Amino acid sequence: MAIILLDRVVAFVTTARRVLTGREDVSRATWVAVIAALGVLVATATSIVGVLRTPEKLTPVTLDPSPSVQQVGSSPGTPRAQARPAVTSPAASTPPPTSAASVAPTTGASTRPTPTGTTVAPTPAALSADFAVTDNALLSYGAAVTINNPGAVPVPDWTLVVTLPRESLRITTVEGAQASQDGAVWTFVPDAAAVPASTSTRVTFRVNGSLTGAAPTACTIDGATCAGLGN
Repeated sequence: MAIILLDRVVAFVTTARRVLTGREDVSRATWVAVIAALGVLVATATSIVGVLRTPEKLTPVTLDPSPSVQQVGSSPGTPRAQARPAVTSPAASTPPPTSAASVAPTTGASTRPTPTGTTVAPTPAALSADFAVTDNALLSYGAAVTINNPGAVPVPDWTLVVTLPRESLRITTVEGAQASQDGAVWTFVPDAAAVPASTSTRVTFRVNGSLTGAAPTACTIDGATCAGLGN
């Protein structure tokens, strides 16, 4: 290639010289232009020759490597490297749920076993009563009935029944109970307080009539006969 370029330059110079020397009316400017053109040709030829002699000084052109067989034949499910989604920051971790075993027992919860049996309250004891005459007047007399509780618990309810010989006889001035009449039968019930455990209470009243003809014919406490009747 270099020999061909040099040959062309020499041929051009020879032709130009013949043309210019064969004409008498060639101006000085024409000679300057021809010489300049020759210089350009010579410089171009020199550059080409230098490049062809030292190809290693040329900047190599970098070509992209051909895709590998593994990349070309990859399965559709395998994402390409450039198609990978951007890595996002992990979400805030949620604390694991507390297991039932780690829950602290309630402070107020009782761990004592429930008793299988139930406590039975003591049964009140049977009451007893003592009848007595406290005073005797011409047309009336006073009487008192003492109600005894031998048991360990109080007895709130009781019924004292006093039977007189006639319906016309009256009982007045009752203390320690409330009295009601049904013919000749008079019934006494507690007014407020119960009979305390292992102690007694007293009911007093006055009968309008002589003791010789108006003494009680019967006296019971909860169905049990009173002691002292007829004394």
